[in-house]
Amino acid sequence: MNGGVGEPVFALSFDPRALTDLLQAPSDIRDLTLACLQEVVNAQRFGLRLDGDLEGFRKLFVDSRKDWRVVYGVRPAPAESVHHKEIHVVAVRPRAGNDVYDEVGRRLGMTRRPLSARTHAARSRSPQLTTRASVPRPGPPPTALPGLSRPAHNPAPRPTR
Repeated sequence: MNGGVGEPVFALSFDPRALTDLLQAPSDIRDLTLACLQEVVNAQRFGLRLDGDLEGFRKLFVDSRKDWRVVYGVRPAPAESVHHKEIHVVAVRPRAGNDVYDEVGRRLGMTRRPLSARTHAARSRSPQLTTRASVPRPGPPPTALPGLSRPAHNPAPRPTR
């Protein structure tokens, strides 16, 4: 990659709703987001990979407090583009309450809340629980079952004086 200053390596596209997110964000967040995206397009910066249901996408921390996120994917650019790949921004939203990830899931058509790999693992059943054969539990003693005779009562011998 030839990520020199001012030389875009990737094309840039926005989901129309992500563009609305950007326009509705506070002005300082808008400026920081555009600066971050310029670094990504110039291949000077890459976001962290997401996992689980959002695998294949990346996240950028916009502000120093990490309150705002940009979620984007790298995909093939349109045929008429001079670039081979493009950065496609899916959402620019606050991190609080996982809002950004929930919104990305909705925008991608997911019917349930997206889960990270760690959350998915924590909620799934252990393979040891599902592969282990069941151990028979001990039942009542045979004398407790109706219809069976009771063993002979053998009283202990009494000492004689």
